[in-house]
Amino acid sequence: MSLPARPPSADRVGAAVAPAAAPYPGLRTTADGSEAVVWVETHITQGACAYPITPSTNMGVGYQTAQARGQKNLWGEPLFFVELESEHSSASTCEGFAAAGGRVTNFTSGQGLVLMKEVLYTIAGKRLPAVFHVGARALTSQALNVHCGHDDVMAVTDCGWGMAFAKNAQDAADLALILRRAAEEGETPFLCVQDGFLTTHTVENVRLPEPPLMAEFVGDPYATTRLRNLMNPERPIMSGVVQNQDAYMKGKIAQRYFTDRLPGILSGVMARYGELTGRSRGLVEPYRLEDAEYALCGMGSLVETAMATADWLRDRRGLRVGVLGVTVFRPFPAREIVAALSGVRAVAVIERMDNPLAAGNPLATEIKAAFADAASGDGGAIRIPIIHGASAGLGSRDVRPGDLVAAVGEIAKGGRRSFVLGIPHEAAVPRTEDPDVRPPGAFSMRGHSVGGFGSVATNRVIATLLGDLPFELWVQAYPLYGSEKKGLPTTYYLTVAEERIRTHSELAQVDFVPLNDINAFKLGDPLAGIAAGGTVFVQSAETDPARIWAQMSDAAKSAIRDKGLRLLALDTVKIARETSTNPALRQRMQGVVLLGIFLRATPFLERRKVGVEQAFAAVESSVRKLFGKRSETVVQENLRAARRGYDEVLEVLPL
Repeated sequence: MSLPARPPSADRVGAAVAPAAAPYPGLRTTADGSEAVVWVETHITQGACAYPITPSTNMGVGYQTAQARGQKNLWGEPLFFVELESEHSSASTCEGFAAAGGRVTNFTSGQGLVLMKEVLYTIAGKRLPAVFHVGARALTSQALNVHCGHDDVMAVTDCGWGMAFAKNAQDAADLALILRRAAEEGETPFLCVQDGFLTTHTVENVRLPEPPLMAEFVGDPYATTRLRNLMNPERPIMSGVVQNQDAYMKGKIAQRYFTDRLPGILSGVMARYGELTGRSRGLVEPYRLEDAEYALCGMGSLVETAMATADWLRDRRGLRVGVLGVTVFRPFPAREIVAALSGVRAVAVIERMDNPLAAGNPLATEIKAAFADAASGDGGAIRIPIIHGASAGLGSRDVRPGDLVAAVGEIAKGGRRSFVLGIPHEAAVPRTEDPDVRPPGAFSMRGHSVGGFGSVATNRVIATLLGDLPFELWVQAYPLYGSEKKGLPTTYYLTVAEERIRTHSELAQVDFVPLNDINAFKLGDPLAGIAAGGTVFVQSAETDPARIWAQMSDAAKSAIRDKGLRLLALDTVKIARETSTNPALRQRMQGVVLLGIFLRATPFLERRKVGVEQAFAAVESSVRKLFGKRSETVVQENLRAARRGYDEVLEVLPL
């Protein structure tokens, strides 16, 4: 097995924003992974067939909404959408759509993907170039879980589909386009995977592909020769036939004609996309591996957290740590992985999987096989690292920088070949420290609210508005989802920074803590991890600062004094009620009031020397973008709500 040259590591900052010199640098906005996918698919496809299942539902709903509004694709065709009675039926309908020469997509997760498995084989066997989007979700095992895991996609790796993992919303948008072109050139269907909730619902800065780029890159579905109508009576063929002993194996092995050339096709498509956008993509994404002694390897959102942690370990501990993000899992990039990792002493392969009855989890097992093949081939002597496998992040269990620090410590000392992270267990490697790997000067919010009180909408509105302000700020917003949270305490997170935010985990270090209910102090310590000199906001109907202070718990008073915290208060419910003429919008309007309070608390206006009027002129631009289609009344009400939050918030001094 001859090996390619060791690939260069990715730039330390990454390629979320394309160089201005690229022909298509992208449309600057904020979006979550679901919205990024919907943007691409509603422009380039002809139809979608789907059945709603959490956490992929937002993708299907977004596509269906576009279709209901009469949106047309880039070639002027009205979009087609049908919701079937099950995921199995939706996959079968996609099969028929693609067999007729149509460009089709699907959105699924978890048990829904596994229910499709029977149909996935036939779509691949007929060489139908569909692209399905997966919000990767843990499968129901000892319990049901609607959050992130990779066991659903690993359950279908043998179906003959290509498979690629997005690590953030930008990847989700780019891969949607890349995989579509690769699927059609390679006559092979693809799964485009992003982590459920952790990517599908996390709002981030993205550069959405421009419509002219999409039109050029994938082409008119009627004009291209890459889509074939198997049902064309003018060119009749047999499809889906019965094959007995004499023919079945010949037909199966003959399909290697398509699969053997797929890696080259995919690499070529990625290279072309990089030329057009400046956003380079590869089968794998090496990061700081040129001189690395130790490596972290994984797929999905934890890859970026690992990159930020590797930087911290180099800067603070002097450890030469690199990261290998595996973007494409099928076709498996064995040669590229061996080339990237053959110089390290040890690697921890971290997976959102636990398969203790196998030799190892899927990615670790295939990496070991890749090195075994390379060592026994004709490529010359290679250095095989010690390969450790780790299970982490099952069911969206938080994968923290401290967990990754612990993993590096374990492999550096030649520890266990198999371990778990993030939970107490005899096989666990516990974290002993949990570093702050946010960008320098980042400002983070951890909000404490009640499920169903609009906290998700609040977080999204603030992140969207801040990300769209013309101050070149980076945002990331992520709430803790769960249907069982309605009426119960819940938490949401937001970070604003002057550099790209790479930490995809719950925030332990924060600067601003808004409390929708002062009773949060009775349920835990909402001020845990707040920085000295940080800001606390409490929702209160009181207008007397002394009475507000008196309502605070003794522990809260001590923390505010000891850390020199700033305490703000305001009745956002009252302002929302007075401002909005539509009762249905008042819950969300509280979040718009909080936007004004956030602008009062954040240091970025002062850092950028942005005046209040200039800031609210930018807010108006974003509000019009978000709510302008509703009415001018709604726009003005939102602006008044945000301005009242900024102007009327009270500062409460400790007594």
